Amino acid sequence: MARKDIEFQSGGETIRGWLYMPDGAKGPVPVVVMAGGWCYVRELVMPHYADLFVKAGLAALLFDYRRLGVSDGEPRQHLDPNDQIEDYRNAISYAETLPGLDAARIGVWGISYSGGHTLILAASDPRVKCAVSTIPVVDGYRNMRRVHGTMGFRKLMAAVTEDRRRRFKNPGERGFIPHAAADPDKTLSAWPFPETYETFLELKRTEAPLYQNSSTMESVELLMNYSVYPFLPRILDVPTLVLVAEGDDLTLWDLEIDAYNQIPTNKKKLFVIPKTTHMTLYSDRSKLAIAGEQATTWLGQHLLERGAT
Repeated sequence: MARKDIEFQSGGETIRGWLYMPDGAKGPVPVVVMAGGWCYVRELVMPHYADLFVKAGLAALLFDYRRLGVSDGEPRQHLDPNDQIEDYRNAISYAETLPGLDAARIGVWGISYSGGHTLILAASDPRVKCAVSTIPVVDGYRNMRRVHGTMGFRKLMAAVTEDRRRRFKNPGERGFIPHAAADPDKTLSAWPFPETYETFLELKRTEAPLYQNSSTMESVELLMNYSVYPFLPRILDVPTLVLVAEGDDLTLWDLEIDAYNQIPTNKKKLFVIPKTTHMTLYSDRSKLAIAGEQATTWLGQHLLERGAT
């Protein structure tokens, strides 16, 4: 398996990532375009998923969104889902130009926030021939209302509103909020789960040194305006796999299953990963292996078996 650094332009910024190619590939091969959730992708768990895809004969293109990780862009740690989806589109455009890749067999894979992005891409980008959505965010507002609770959500909305006033008075000034906190009752964070804080702290120590436990406050406001629901009725003929963690109370498995049920294509599959959580798909290699096997089988079936063009 060969891996090389790549870069391309998106929104006037340089996006950087990795391209994995299968060994002994003969002719153009399908490619899976991949990005992360509420954090950057390179060196995190996505290479583990990419490794499974490449061993099956697929290429994998991983990238960091603008303003995150090794990609350029300011302000740092600012997550705009519209920009992230545009980065996906430009990654697809870049993949179309690369020798050895089959532009007619492009799939997308995402996890958590990007799990929602892949559903939007399946609905709106005709170049996407297959999609895998892993534990996706499907409705940012309902997600934040549920995970913060009534009193916590009041505090979150007050902080978001104050940040908007601050940015109006001083456009160059931005507030920041932790990704997660060890004690969510005492520290306001975007995702108020101690296990999120602990998991990513350990991943930063072992795999992802560029991870930062921070985002702009505006990122949370943008999240609350994010929904995949308007796009779901448009997924008419794109094979779509939705992977859900049993009992996921972080991105809310009941909302994920409801979103799956709104997809009209009969080329779809729901797989509930048993006895797991949202965060164990980052930290527990046995659970990651289950999700990876399901994704690899689906991508192989709908990309490899289509045949080269």
